[in-house]
Amino acid sequence: MRKPFKWTAVLLMTFIFVFVTACGNGGNNKNTSDSTGNDKTNTTTNTATNEGNAATNEEPAPATEADPYFGKYDPAIDVTSVRIINDTFKFMEGQTIEDNMWTKLLSEKLGINVKYDWVVSGDQPGGQGEQKMNVSIASGDLPELIPVNAKQLKQLQEADELEDLTAIYEKYASPFLKEILNQDGPAALASATFDGKLMAIPNTGSSMDGAAMIWIRKDWLDKLGLQPPQTMADVLAISDAFTTQDPDGNGKADTYGIAMNKDLYGGFADITGIMNSYHAYPKSWIKDASGNLVYGSIQPEMKTALGVLQELYKKGQIDKEFGVKDGGKEAELTASGKIGMQFGQMWNPLWPLVDNKKNDGNAEWQSYPLVSVDDKPVTPQVGFSTGQYFAVKKGAAHPEALLKMINLFVETGWGETTTPENYAAYFTGDGFEKFKMMPFQAWPARKNLDIHLHVSAALDSKDTSSLNPEEKDNHDKLLSWMDGSSKEPLNWAYERVFGKEGSFKVINQYVSGNMLQLTGFYGAPTPAMVEKESNLQKRELETFTKIIMGDSLDTFDKFVEEWKKLGGDEITQEVNEWAKNQ
Repeated sequence: MRKPFKWTAVLLMTFIFVFVTACGNGGNNKNTSDSTGNDKTNTTTNTATNEGNAATNEEPAPATEADPYFGKYDPAIDVTSVRIINDTFKFMEGQTIEDNMWTKLLSEKLGINVKYDWVVSGDQPGGQGEQKMNVSIASGDLPELIPVNAKQLKQLQEADELEDLTAIYEKYASPFLKEILNQDGPAALASATFDGKLMAIPNTGSSMDGAAMIWIRKDWLDKLGLQPPQTMADVLAISDAFTTQDPDGNGKADTYGIAMNKDLYGGFADITGIMNSYHAYPKSWIKDASGNLVYGSIQPEMKTALGVLQELYKKGQIDKEFGVKDGGKEAELTASGKIGMQFGQMWNPLWPLVDNKKNDGNAEWQSYPLVSVDDKPVTPQVGFSTGQYFAVKKGAAHPEALLKMINLFVETGWGETTTPENYAAYFTGDGFEKFKMMPFQAWPARKNLDIHLHVSAALDSKDTSSLNPEEKDNHDKLLSWMDGSSKEPLNWAYERVFGKEGSFKVINQYVSGNMLQLTGFYGAPTPAMVEKESNLQKRELETFTKIIMGDSLDTFDKFVEEWKKLGGDEITQEVNEWAKNQ
C-alpha cells in the first residue's frame, strides 16, 4: 500500500496563509509532492525533439517504449512552456526557475528539457501571470505545454487550439497518477473533459481538507461543567456560557462565545460551518427538490442562519468589531484568550490556536464535527479543489511528455519507489519549498487524512516500522508532546491536527460517512458570471454583514429579489445548462 509522505514545513506554511490552496496556481487549496529519484531503466527508440526535427524537415517518429510511464527519451527532447511564480518565492543559491533540481531531474530521468517562453511573477487571481497568459491566448502565441485556469482552458478548447489527451492519458498516465487524479472524486477529470474528450490534466488538490468543523476551548468547557455539543442548541448554550460566565476567570466581561471575521467566507473564523449546521450552503451550488442547481446563498435556510448570528451579535457573543476585522485581526483576539469557540478548519491549531497555547499553557482546543439544528444530518460543504490545468497545444510533437513528467512528480512524492533522500532533495528542506520548481504537478486528496490514519495506528501498536520518514517525523513530534518530553507548542499543534483525537479524526468521520457536499458547479465561469458575479458577491457580503449587525431580516428577501434581477437568474440558467452536459 502506498503511504503518502507527510509534509511538515509545507503544511504549516501553506495553512498559515489560509489557502487550502494550490501552490503557484492562483489560490487553489492544494497539496504537493516531488519526483522519483528511482532509476527506472527504460528503452526509448526513434524519439526526437520538436524543434530539432522541424529544422531538418523530418517528422518526429513515434516513441516505442518498454516503459510508457517513465521511459527516457534518447536523444533528449525539448518541450516549451511558460511559468507563473509567486511574488515572494525564494530561490536556492545557484538555482533559477529555468535551471534547478527539478529541471535537472526531468532531463536526467526522462530526457526532457523544459524551455520557458516567458516567466512572470504574480500568481494571484487576476494577477500579472493570468493577464500575461490571456495575452498569449489572444495572440495565439502559445507554448506546447500550457498551464491555464478553467476559463482559459475553455477558451482554448472552443478555439480548437488543444490536443485531445484522451488516448494519451489512458496509455501514458501511470496507475498511481490515475489513482491520484480520482481520489477527490470524478469532478477533477470531468472539469477538463469536453464532449467526452479529455483536453487537459488537472492539478488536483483536496476538497476534504477544507471541510468545516467546530474548535472549542476544552479547558473552558471543563471549567464551566459543560459537555461537547451534540446539537446547535448545545453550541448556542456554550456560546452564551463562554460570554457570560467568565471562563478565563479574570472577573471581567471580556470574552466572546464565537469568533467571526469581516469577510464572512474564508480565512480564520468564517461562517461557512455555522451556516452548514442550519443546512445553508453559502456561495455554493446545490440541488433543489426538482434536481436543478440553485445558489445556496439565496435559499431560505440562509435567512434562518443569519437571524441566529444577528441574535448572537446582539447578545455580545460575537466581537462587536468583527465587521472591521479580517481573519488576522480576529486571530489576534483568539490568541489573546478572549474567544472560546470558532467554526474553522483542520489547520487552525497551526495558526492561530498555537499562539493561544503559547500565551496560555493551560489552553486546550478540541475539534468537533458540525452539529445539526434538527434531526437532519449535517453535510459540510467543500469547494472544488482544482484551479489549474495543464493542456497541450494541438500538434505538439510529444504530448505524452506531460504525463511522464507528472508521473515522475507523484511517484517521487508518494509512490512505492520513493525514498527519504528523494523527498528531501526535491520536495522541501533547508527552508525552501523546492516542489514549487516543478512546473507540472498533481496532489493526492487523501494525503493528509492518510497521515492521520497511519500515525494513529502506529501510536496504538507502538510499531513505527510501516511509517515513511515524514510520517515518522510527525509521529515523533506527537509522541514527544503526549509523553511530556517536549514542551514545544508547535508539537501540540501537530498533535491537534494529526493525532488520534486531532482534526483529521473529524474529517475521517465525514469521509467515512460520505457526508461531504461538493458544490454542484465546477465548470469554467459562465459569461454572466464573468460580467456580473463580482457585483453580486459584493452585495451579498454587504447585506449579510448589515443583517448580522442589526438590519431587518426582511432585508434578506429584498437582496434575493435584487440578486435575481441583477444577473443571478441569468447565471442560474447558464449553470443548469452546463449541468445538463455533464
